[in-house]
Amino acid sequence: MIRTLLLLAAALGAACPRVHAQETAAPAPAAAAAEAQVEGMLFFASNDAAPPAQEERVTLEAGLLENTTKRLARAFNYQHFHLIGRHTQKVFKEYESWVVPSKDLCLKMDSRGPAEGGGINLHLQLWQDKKVLVKSDAVIRKERPVFLGGPNWRGGRLIFVVILK
Repeated sequence: MIRTLLLLAAALGAACPRVHAQETAAPAPAAAAAEAQVEGMLFFASNDAAPPAQEERVTLEAGLLENTTKRLARAFNYQHFHLIGRHTQKVFKEYESWVVPSKDLCLKMDSRGPAEGGGINLHLQLWQDKKVLVKSDAVIRKERPVFLGGPNWRGGRLIFVVILK
């Protein structure tokens, strides 16, 4: 009888790894010290001056917006860049962090520690819904944004921008 119960418990443990994983999960990142803070911005790039329809207007400090759109124009072959989402997120060592400027497109960041010469080493994954679009390792430094080209959308393209604050 005891042997049957032990076998049943072992079978249930193998069949339900999510329950076991939740019990042994590491503490929440709130208890960890943040290594850095990043600003994630989602831009819609197009050759049409009209901005896409949005539920809410997204704002950004004028100087940062102008600087970022000038840099985007040098990197991407579009005439207009419309900010459609933004999110500030702390980056935690040994934990994943998510920048979520929209409900459909988000960025997963895993810290790889401080970068030589300043900044932070990150492993980045750009997600759309439940699909990974881009994976990349990058060093993010102040005044040097990282651009991730996203999917084509409404006659233009989505571009994710990450800036170290």
